[in-house]
Amino acid sequence: QTTSSALKGAIQLGITHTVGSLSTKPERDVLMQDFYVVESIFFPSEGSNLTPAHHYNDFRFKTYAPVAFRYFRELFGIRPDDYLYSLCNEPLIELSNSGASGSLFYVSSDDEFIIKTVQHKEAEFLQKLLPGYYMNLNQNPRTLLPKFYGLYCVQAGGKNIRIVVMNNLLPRSVRMHLKYDLKGSTYKRRASQKEREKVFPTYKDLDFMQDIPDGLFLDSDMYNALCKTLQRDCLVLQSFKIMDYSLLVAIHNMDLAQREHAMADGTCQADTRRPAAQKALYSTAMESIQGEARRGGTIETDDQMGGIPARNAKGERLLLYIGIIDVLQSYRFVKKLEHSWKALVHDGDTVSVHRPSF
Repeated sequence: QTTSSALKGAIQLGITHTVGSLSTKPERDVLMQDFYVVESIFFPSEGSNLTPAHHYNDFRFKTYAPVAFRYFRELFGIRPDDYLYSLCNEPLIELSNSGASGSLFYVSSDDEFIIKTVQHKEAEFLQKLLPGYYMNLNQNPRTLLPKFYGLYCVQAGGKNIRIVVMNNLLPRSVRMHLKYDLKGSTYKRRASQKEREKVFPTYKDLDFMQDIPDGLFLDSDMYNALCKTLQRDCLVLQSFKIMDYSLLVAIHNMDLAQREHAMADGTCQADTRRPAAQKALYSTAMESIQGEARRGGTIETDDQMGGIPARNAKGERLLLYIGIIDVLQSYRFVKKLEHSWKALVHDGDTVSVHRPSF
């Protein structure tokens, strides 16, 4: 069990080194072999001619496909110094709500990036996915799919801890009043009692149908843009035979937030921090769905903090933060079994793990 602070420290040392050494290499086109390169560097605690001394145990840091990921970061307008500054200048913040997967999540102090620990299988799957992912991002950088900015591994004390750096969907400075993990299935899709007891629970499909029976209302252009993006993204996931992903929908209720502020009225310092503008392009929900036609900036996004404007049945103003998550689960053996078995016991149409082409 590597302590969290040692892990955070090792991640920051490793990323600083790998991004720094990459910047000395000239820019060039990404080639097929770039997807399969793994760079490895040893960090002894006393330091070496390549690495600084540090207070942790010795560790090894591996960077997967450094040149390919440099290209992905460039595609999203993330400059190497910004990437380093965001991730390595201040301590990473550990998020308490680890996912169902038991992954650890860290967020950079400027809210720009999420770091998630992934299992060996998921890291391996992302590596295999990279050439197709590359092709897809080239054609369509506006996507609700996760944006992967780096894949690394910290090896210490006989343990491998693999981490992926992604865009952060939920700015901490915006209070999310509700959050749903949706699969479009109703079988066993209710949040557990344990989940409901959390400060900030993630509800599921049945909860959504119960809490928001009339649905959410979007401007028709916005609705069409959202549907078009989702259809396009699902087609990509299907082509990779990916299953079991979810649509994460977090809802900030602007009217409720105003009432909360009014009630707090001076008794406690209401949090009026505005999220800093995101450095990465296309990283907010709003930018992800706006097609080429919207480049003219017809939509006023200033006071929307990156969220997609919507209303509920009461007419309250909402901001939606949306993204597709958990795409590194590949639809192979375990899931195939899960589907056939559940389909035997239950109507196949409501089961949550579907064949990719369903």
